[in-house]
Amino acid sequence: MEPVTAGAAEGDWRGWRAAAEAALYGPGGFYRRPEGPAGHFRTSVHASPLFAAAVARLLCRVDEALGRPAVLDFVDMAAGRGELVTGVLAALPADVAARARARAVELAARPAGLDHRIEWRTEPPERITGLLFANEWLDNVPVEVAEVDSAGVPRLVLVREDGTERLGEPVSGADAEWLARWWPLGPEEGLRAEIGLTRDRAWSAAAGTLARGLAVAVDYAHTAGARPPFGTLTAFREGRETTPVPDGSCDLTAHVALDACAAACALPGARLLPQREALHALGLNGARPPLALASTDPAGYVRALASAGEAAELTAPGGLGDFGWLVQPVGMADVLDG
Repeated sequence: MEPVTAGAAEGDWRGWRAAAEAALYGPGGFYRRPEGPAGHFRTSVHASPLFAAAVARLLCRVDEALGRPAVLDFVDMAAGRGELVTGVLAALPADVAARARARAVELAARPAGLDHRIEWRTEPPERITGLLFANEWLDNVPVEVAEVDSAGVPRLVLVREDGTERLGEPVSGADAEWLARWWPLGPEEGLRAEIGLTRDRAWSAAAGTLARGLAVAVDYAHTAGARPPFGTLTAFREGRETTPVPDGSCDLTAHVALDACAAACALPGARLLPQREALHALGLNGARPPLALASTDPAGYVRALASAGEAAELTAPGGLGDFGWLVQPVGMADVLDG
């Protein structure tokens, strides 16, 4: 792509961050639609109720580590239509559920019929004591996209509403500093990167609401040394991957540099692990039930077999099991350790 000057970039041309912000969260944006994300793509939450049950077990571990506080917070970031927070509440033991204060953070309107115990809000609360859980939130925090031009200079990628792209000004300032540290681009023309500075700040702010407890971000991720050479920006519509077009008709997503997010918090104890390891630590695995059960309890065997299949999907290499978990304890031990 040939670069354009600042003047030519006015009007229809915008950086990907501004374009995606409007397309996803503006009036009539993708995430404000009534069908919600589940109408277009499938996350771990939608794949199986076992995921919510595992998060409920994690919340119980946090509860124990905090000394069973009188009020135990659970904050579901980017709550969609409340599927995860509803499942977590349903899976909690009665004594923990009685102390749980559930908050769903989402820009879309509160769904009809949602459990009255769930507070619906557009920003996370302050001074949380408990668990803040962000499942596939950061990949939808809009970022700028950079591409190397024919002279070897990284430039911002500009885009129109129809998805047409051009190169704009050279990357500069804090964005350039982020690229140099976290995603340095070589001189080859066409190399691309997503500049994760907005995600670092978003995660730092979210984790910063914890007084004591655990913050967890779960997402498509990559780390330094294994960055994709041409970026990961893509889109989903009605269950299928499609060309990213910032017109509000599709989800716009890019994998997350979770190592940069971890460093942005400036708090000790943050670590990264794959979802399969995290879920195994929470007692979830895809082992087949004993064949003998088929003879003694056929119905139970079928149920156990179905559950094993769902667990296998959540932990599968090359699939959901490869998602990254960023685990950030605040004022407590790492309850996923070992």
